[in-house]
Amino acid sequence: MNNKQIIFTLLLSTTLFALQGQTLDDARSWYLEGRYADALPLFRKAYADDSTNPALNQWLGVSLLKTGRIVEAEQYLTFAEEKKIPEATLYLGELFSKLYRFDDTEKAYEKYQKAQRRNKEALAKLDLFREETAQLQKRVLRTEEVVIIDSLVLPKRDFLQAYYLSRSSGTLQPINEFFTGTPAGNETLHINELGDKMYYSRESNATGQDLFTMDKLIDRFGNERKLPETINDPGDQAFPYVLSDGLTLYFASTGHASLGGYDLYVTRYNLSTDSYLTPNQLNMPFNSPFNDYLMVIDEEKGIGWFASDRFQHVDSVCVYTFIPNTVVTLLEDDNLILMSNRARISSIADTWKKGIDYNPLREKARQKTISLQEAAGDFDFVINDDVTYHTFSDFRNNNARSIFSQALGLEKQWQKLRDDLSEKREQYANGNKSETIRSSILSMEKEIYTLARDIERLKREARNEESRAHYSLN
Repeated sequence: MNNKQIIFTLLLSTTLFALQGQTLDDARSWYLEGRYADALPLFRKAYADDSTNPALNQWLGVSLLKTGRIVEAEQYLTFAEEKKIPEATLYLGELFSKLYRFDDTEKAYEKYQKAQRRNKEALAKLDLFREETAQLQKRVLRTEEVVIIDSLVLPKRDFLQAYYLSRSSGTLQPINEFFTGTPAGNETLHINELGDKMYYSRESNATGQDLFTMDKLIDRFGNERKLPETINDPGDQAFPYVLSDGLTLYFASTGHASLGGYDLYVTRYNLSTDSYLTPNQLNMPFNSPFNDYLMVIDEEKGIGWFASDRFQHVDSVCVYTFIPNTVVTLLEDDNLILMSNRARISSIADTWKKGIDYNPLREKARQKTISLQEAAGDFDFVINDDVTYHTFSDFRNNNARSIFSQALGLEKQWQKLRDDLSEKREQYANGNKSETIRSSILSMEKEIYTLARDIERLKREARNEESRAHYSLN
């Protein structure tokens, strides 16, 4: 098919749309404006009546690709590419890139470059596509070493069934089950262990969803606060989860330069500045060009979960169970195919260490609860000379209990940091006197000092709050 035939096909398709109705003209306009989600249903309807139209196959394929239905898009783009539609070749290259098929990506780009060698505008567009692919390849080469012990494919509406949290990790539930009148969806909210703080997402403006938090009052949640703009980027933020320290927040976002759809991010509340740090995007394999969301780490079990719709049917999602790393370690291999397979999680068995039986951990992950000890001796918290608390149920003031819980969370970090510091000091004493080790030691010493100061301040605040409540009730 020559260029004149291609132009004729496109004009014929546009004429066909005009004959079918104004709404299909709208679909074409939305496509050109990048409003692929709006155009997609109309393109599907038109395709049902004219499945052999090359331009329609291209428009439908691109709309599917841009709305995250990457696997489904391939057949339509392939058909249009075989009918000599140059743009279909370009977008096939992008599709192959998102599937980590980088050799096929470059072949498609070279084909497009040859067909458009005299079109400066098209070649400039190709450069942008190649840059995006190069960035994705860099991310693949920074894939994290993580052991994934299980995976379970579920309908999206039921995916929380794979998350068996310990009581210390709080509870998860669908937003529309908590807030009546909320549109049906698979977004979730998280309530902490004490049941006095909740994190959730909701529509807050015309551009997407933002994250909010509320506190437990006497018999209901209230005092709604929107999390800061460092977290609530343009786009959608959803699926929040906060570690038992009360400070570390995981969430999913379509903003923050995501790879495509939802990506997973982590941030931490800074007590000294009363603000959140700039979120960090998690490495592959946690993130991908598909939707990745609801990262949960159960510190009591030593288990983590996250969900992804990569390579799944449109109504399904895969929940992966993994062993959280105490220190981020990247895979090191020059084999791009091997790294791509690990990034896409082509096989969870490839992540396992030789000679280790993961069945006990797998069974532990599937336990619905692990009871915490409620007996005296959980902790010793002196309120005054006559009163010492041993359990959270001893507290009479909700705010004091929440503040003390934050202090205990920081103590976990403090102890972990002390252990890491001891290890670094031992390395230094055994001859590893590199600048990296020396800087790490100095940084850890400073952070330990800051944590100790924050822990003492929080305990003092909790003691003062509880003392006022204690004496007011006596």
